[in-house]
Formats: sequence, C-alpha cells, structure tokens
Amino acid sequence: MITHVHSTTINVRNLDEAAAFYVDVLGWEKRQDSNEAGMRWLTVAPPGAQTAFALSLADAPNVSFAMGCGISLITDDIDGDVARLVGEGVTVKGEPETMPWGDRATWFSDPFGNEFFLVQLAS
Repeated sequence: MITHVHSTTINVRNLDEAAAFYVDVLGWEKRQDSNEAGMRWLTVAPPGAQTAFALSLADAPNVSFAMGCGISLITDDIDGDVARLVGEGVTVKGEPETMPWGDRATWFSDPFGNEFFLVQLAS
C-alpha cells in the first residue's frame, strides 16, 4: 500500500548553492546527500517533516530522471502495488529495480501522463 509522499523535485542550477539556501537560510535539514553511480541525490526538508524536497540539476546527465520523477511515493510492498496498478490498467515503466542507493523503485503514470516515482525503501 502506498503510505505517503516521500519527496517532490525542485530543479536548481547548483546543488551546493541550493543546499546552502535551504539549510542555512531556511533552517531545513539535509536528509540525504550521496553520489552513487555518478548521480548525486540530495534531499532537504523542514525539521520533522515527512516529505522531503529532492534538489535536482535541470541539466543533469540523466535528464529523464531529474525531470521525470517530480513526486516520489513510498510503499511498503512495491511488488504488490505494481501488480495491482498493472491489473487496473495503469502504465508502469517496468518491473521494480534496485536503485544505485539501494531502494527498489519504478515509475508509473496517471491517465494524463503525469509520472510518479514509486519507492520501497531499503531496510
């Protein structure tokens, strides 16, 4: 079952400059800052918030990733949810796969072509 919104993407021109603004100026927490497989994953959030903001370079090498997952949703059963979505006729990009940072994920679209990044967090 999808349990909550994990993150939404904010496109920025410089990750370090953006992190400084959100953390130092707004007082938000830096939740994740990793560089796996040549892709930097940086999230920030207001203290105590469940939903984070993924900071993404608009001109990142993998623009489809940067631009295609504006909203990430967390699930506790990605295989079950994907099977249910496919059964309902929802377009799912592919079987869940392990991301470079360890979570299992895939993308699905609503009837209007809006894409969502569905994630089961690694334990």
